[in-house]
Amino acid sequence: MSEDHTHVQEFFGTRAADWDRKFPSDGPAFATAVAEFGLCRGDRVLDAGCGTGRALAALRAAVGPAGTVVGADLTPQMLAAARRAGRDAEGVLLLADVSRLPLRDGALDAVFAAGLIAHLPDPEADLRELARVVRPGGRLALFHPIGRAALAARQGRELTPDDMRAEHNLRPLLAGSGWDLISYADEDARFLALALRRA
Repeated sequence: MSEDHTHVQEFFGTRAADWDRKFPSDGPAFATAVAEFGLCRGDRVLDAGCGTGRALAALRAAVGPAGTVVGADLTPQMLAAARRAGRDAEGVLLLADVSRLPLRDGALDAVFAAGLIAHLPDPEADLRELARVVRPGGRLALFHPIGRAALAARQGRELTPDDMRAEHNLRPLLAGSGWDLISYADEDARFLALALRRA
């Protein structure tokens, strides 16, 4: 495991038990993002970097009982918190690194990724891995319950032009990874970028 992954596990591992209590009002934003994602009944969807599984119920509702929901996370403590919250009833929880997913090519219709992109050690390669497991024409949602400026203010930092999630940076990053950006929203109350898997 790389040093970057170790850092991510340490960061989230120590915060897992209190994560949901720290951000109690994010639920509606997750539900709205999933509703805008355009999933269909019966779809197979991955929640990449699922954390405590806050998106799983909305994803399950969108794909229905015939659909498949998988939540993958690198941090065992986050998955344990998801289980304690009963969210494993909504989908399969998988301890996995999104840079090396144990899934076959084109196995999925969609990937939902909340707060993930900032924690990827090699964003282009990791987004390419997400593209590998999604069928051509499948969908990707990069989401955060608050926008870039609000997140920067929360973290006490300046919002700079080199922010990976800025549209002028994200569009070519996605294009180089097999995705076409089709929708981009960066507002105080949410960040949501939607992309399609290139054929």
